[in-house]
Amino acid sequence: MQHQLVLVVDFGGQYSQLIVRRVREFGIYSEMVPWTKASQFISQNQPSAVILSGGPRSVLESNAPTIDLSILEGIPTLGICYGMQLMAHQLGGEVEKSSDREYGLRQVKVKVPTVHPLKEWRLVDSLDNPQVWMSHGDQVLSIPNDFEWTAETDSCPYAGMESESRQMYGVQFHPEVTHTISGREVLRSFLLEKAKLSCDWTGESFVEDSIKQIQAQVGPTGKVLCAVSGGVDSSVMAALLIRAIGERAVCVFVDHGLLRKDEAAGVEETFSGHFHANLKVFREQERFFGSLKGVTDPEQKRKIIGEEFVNVFDAHATELEDCDFLAQGTIYPDVVESGSDTAAKIKSHHNVGGMPDWFKAKRTIIEPLRLLFKDEVRQAGRLLGLPDEMVDREPFPGPGLAVRITGEVTPERVKIVQEADAIFRDELRASGANKGIWQSYAALLDVRSVGVMGDERTYQQPIVLRAVESEDAMTATAVRIPYEVLERVSSRIVNEVHGVNRVFYDLTSKPPATIELE
Repeated sequence: MQHQLVLVVDFGGQYSQLIVRRVREFGIYSEMVPWTKASQFISQNQPSAVILSGGPRSVLESNAPTIDLSILEGIPTLGICYGMQLMAHQLGGEVEKSSDREYGLRQVKVKVPTVHPLKEWRLVDSLDNPQVWMSHGDQVLSIPNDFEWTAETDSCPYAGMESESRQMYGVQFHPEVTHTISGREVLRSFLLEKAKLSCDWTGESFVEDSIKQIQAQVGPTGKVLCAVSGGVDSSVMAALLIRAIGERAVCVFVDHGLLRKDEAAGVEETFSGHFHANLKVFREQERFFGSLKGVTDPEQKRKIIGEEFVNVFDAHATELEDCDFLAQGTIYPDVVESGSDTAAKIKSHHNVGGMPDWFKAKRTIIEPLRLLFKDEVRQAGRLLGLPDEMVDREPFPGPGLAVRITGEVTPERVKIVQEADAIFRDELRASGANKGIWQSYAALLDVRSVGVMGDERTYQQPIVLRAVESEDAMTATAVRIPYEVLERVSSRIVNEVHGVNRVFYDLTSKPPATIELE
């Protein structure tokens, strides 16, 4: 099914991805492209509407980010912040450099209509609440002749403008952020009233479309290798492939012994029992623990684990050689972060890094989730029948518990972390304190301290508990867990986990710390 497309042209704004998310919340499909690729994309894909994002640069610079607005003729277009300034600058208005960057909350005043009074519904007429969020260094000094002035603030004379004849609309504030109380209604007016789009982008339609696309790409006999880890992305990817091609989706699970308590068994049960998948389980605990013996440097641990994943697939090459395709759990933020020309490259596709180069080179890569954000992946997982504990799984590091154990990684020390972690997360769920947590875990320090248990002296290791709130993992804040919950967790860990006599709670934010311990 061909869906209507809202294209977000990224000029380097910090909220550009958020615009895409907001559009999709209306059930309308949206993608983002950097401004350098926008013209070509528009000519090839003919979007139903375009949104020009904000950005940190000035339209007055000689090499400012730009696109030729003439290519948008006949396409409903919304300019936000920098996008509005670009409209004014190109179409005959004026933009001036502000003496100070305006950043923060403002109260917007909607202007009385002067062009076709009460005939056309304007975007700013959706502002039931006047609070808006501003973040700009330049501002519009005058608007093009065929535009109507629609809004102002005390510090920004032209906070809104629009032209029905051009189908162009501009706002200086950011409707995509929650600080703009009525911002969602402004976007709704643009998408539904001005662009007259239909809301046909749903989880159900994605699953249905993806199944058809996979079947067409793989053909009637092709096989797809799908490495599963128990994480959300790889699990949903595998479930989608199984739904599309059945046993021709060859799911491979490498049990390296570094997952949380009972997690390996859960992965096997879900795919072999629930989905009746063609699942190959490679039990490689001895390989991984052997390679990690005596290693204490965290970066060396990560390197060894990555290399051992490659070695595992090399060792089982004959079992996998008839696979024609290799599935990756790439999701939309991976695509954006790998391909944007407007910001520093954050990361390249990394999802199947544990595959030998010879294997990847011989296979066609398919990425069934590359259009989805994480919450959309979770929604698709629920529609495909994945259990809640898998769909709602918190982010988990690729090297597993090896990066939650300072010092040497041994089976005995992993067991300590698994037991303590299970107690911590069980108590969080039982108390309801897990709501809103991005990531929670127990880690083991490579030190020992004196304690007293049963009238005897102990000299054992401490557990560190960590729980953080975050939106994107770039920054994080420690969760204020109720003291009585922490007290209960501490008591249980010390009494139930052999080898632990102290429990700490990590209150450090990111930055300066990272979310993981190592």
